[in-house]
Amino acid sequence: MPDMEIMINEFVAQLTKRKIEGSQATARLTAELLRTVVSQQRLPPTNQAMALIEAVRGVGERLISANPVELAVGNIVRRVLHIIREENFSVLTSDTGNLNLSAETDDEDTDEQDNCSVPSVAALAARNVLRAPSLHALLETMPNSAVACTEEKSNFFLKRIVMSYSFPAEKFARSRKLKLDVIEAVNELIDDIDTCHEQISEQAVEHIHQNKVILTLGRSRTVLEFFCAAKQKQRSFRVFVAEGAPRYQGHVLAKELVARGVQTTLITDSAVFSLVSRVNMVLVGAHAVMANGGIIAPIGLNMVALAARKYAVPFVVVAGIHKLCPLYPHDPEVSLNGMRSPSELLEFGKFSANMEFGMGSGAPLLHVVNPAFDYVPPELVNLLITDVGGHNPSYMYRLIADYYSADDFVLQRKSTS
Repeated sequence: MPDMEIMINEFVAQLTKRKIEGSQATARLTAELLRTVVSQQRLPPTNQAMALIEAVRGVGERLISANPVELAVGNIVRRVLHIIREENFSVLTSDTGNLNLSAETDDEDTDEQDNCSVPSVAALAARNVLRAPSLHALLETMPNSAVACTEEKSNFFLKRIVMSYSFPAEKFARSRKLKLDVIEAVNELIDDIDTCHEQISEQAVEHIHQNKVILTLGRSRTVLEFFCAAKQKQRSFRVFVAEGAPRYQGHVLAKELVARGVQTTLITDSAVFSLVSRVNMVLVGAHAVMANGGIIAPIGLNMVALAARKYAVPFVVVAGIHKLCPLYPHDPEVSLNGMRSPSELLEFGKFSANMEFGMGSGAPLLHVVNPAFDYVPPELVNLLITDVGGHNPSYMYRLIADYYSADDFVLQRKSTS
């Protein structure tokens, strides 16, 4: 499929050259690309879900390698893989549910007591069928008691499993239904990404009260919409905006807030510690939310979090659920930081005389380091507000269980040498 390959290569090139920035933009484009991959993937007669998983996983590995710092790409790849698994399980359970096997046994109470009823065995087989390339492998994944129970009380059930592996008559309809269900679920995922700001902003009145003073750093669209939603509810509050050097995105946010009628005070980053004791809350955005509840955020936010903890000021983070990463900061797949262009700090011409190599060492006299992100540990975060509600950092494990499959946490295969 040359058209598909061209689309993938173009997106990889954009990620590599950093032409796409921001978690929402990368998440949406990744979901759209994977939706196209699913729609154009030709499925084999058997193991259709596994074929989709391998196709999405292969594309996902390339996208993640193109820009490892943009964790939203990997998040969406894992979300789509989870969708495929869930939709395949739904198709399989609906197929087994149509067998009407309850009439095959008369002693339903005994079946429930023995924990080997036909519906439970059907559900167990449906969950394991993704990992089973053959009927023999499927039976090996099931407990011996369940297999014995099935053979004794419902041989018809085993026959239907054999038929599902052996006869392709229903494969086309099943694969078509699987693809359509996956595409529909991915469309819902894209809608959730598009509307995450509105969903988060609806909670603004619960956290921003009258005459509050709030501090933020840099610019975040989620933070901007959060403030504007509170302003529309006739809440009167003041915002201190730290400028967020060296990109000075705080200047942009201050102008936007003033244009929306919000009382705003622009301060330098170095003034945060002296002013944080005067505010009621620190409200910031995030680049990614890790599995332990820590956040990867724009540079300077760890300093703000430490200052907030010093004066017992609540440190609140607003982030869409697409920023939730099921990995931990110490995982090898995670890149906590990236270096931006030195030109954001200084112009080359002003220091060109100092760029000479000194004393024959082979190294320049001046080095410019411009990291893009900070890591804020979970103990410095008081509340995470997402489009599915507000949660403590310790609750992230529960959200991860709802949106990701444990089999998809590690996407990049280890190289064999």
